[in-house]
Amino acid sequence: MRSWLTDEFEISVPVLSAPMAGVAGGRLAGAVSAAGGMGLIGVHPGASADWLAEQIGSAAAPGRPFGIGFIGWALSAAAPGQPDPDELLRVAIDARPAVISISFGEIADHVGPLHDAGIAVLTQAGNVDEALAADAVGVDIIVARGGEGGGHGRNEVATLPLLQEVLDAVDTPVLAAGGIGNRRGLAAVLAAGAHGALVGSAFLACPEAANPAEAKQAVVEARSTDTIYSRIFDLAQSLPWPPQYGGRALRNEVTRAWAGREDELARGGPAVVALADQLKSARQAGDVAFAAVYAGQAVGLVESARSAAEVVAEFAAADELLARLR
Repeated sequence: MRSWLTDEFEISVPVLSAPMAGVAGGRLAGAVSAAGGMGLIGVHPGASADWLAEQIGSAAAPGRPFGIGFIGWALSAAAPGQPDPDELLRVAIDARPAVISISFGEIADHVGPLHDAGIAVLTQAGNVDEALAADAVGVDIIVARGGEGGGHGRNEVATLPLLQEVLDAVDTPVLAAGGIGNRRGLAAVLAAGAHGALVGSAFLACPEAANPAEAKQAVVEARSTDTIYSRIFDLAQSLPWPPQYGGRALRNEVTRAWAGREDELARGGPAVVALADQLKSARQAGDVAFAAVYAGQAVGLVESARSAAEVVAEFAAADELLARLR
């Protein structure tokens, strides 16, 4: 199964695993790359340079191309008491990954230095304007990310209509993301003209993923209708995500109690402080009845805990479906 993506990076399956903060560490990224795709490490806000170096060691171990993903707004300035984002970028650049992803914030200042280091730049776009802006600053890969996608991003346009618009609007190579959970989804976006897919939810239950066992089980049990897009978890924890980038997660006790009350969360107060404490405790205990489990609508396609290699093999079978079109 060949595309621009497979030829450019010498991989055999046109799938990149999404840089999911808290889930996509070096072990998952390395396993995806070893299986023929390309795995991306997800760098969470507050990550240390030592942590990143350790994850890079795991991802690079198979000797296959891998990538590193950053959150754009977290690179803008160092928060008090937090690691220097410039140091994190230096560690990433020194590792010479095949791809560095920077999404959900300013990317223009990073494109030149990454290109000088021989690293391809990827960014996610949730609407055509974002895709055009990315194209204008010279990124190498644009991901058309639809609102079905898990984790953070825009919720304006679904994947398939967005992909068609972006493909018509830019000449930069385009991948698709959001709702792509198996070989059928990959075949669909490849047939539409994408060069591959950025996939998250399909890897959430893999043993190589860094999320808790309770979260993996919740993913296996979830249906495609069990997600909600909101800013509830960010507002409750005072996380500085720009308001246009909410998050899609599994519904739980917190989303049921606070859906439609985002303005109340934004105002703060004793109830919000108590909720933040509850979320912290739930996260530490792996209590998914309250802690956030970010997942997209393709979560309903995750029926069991499979290894990263098995998930990549499932996507590789898209070639059998595409053969029907030849």
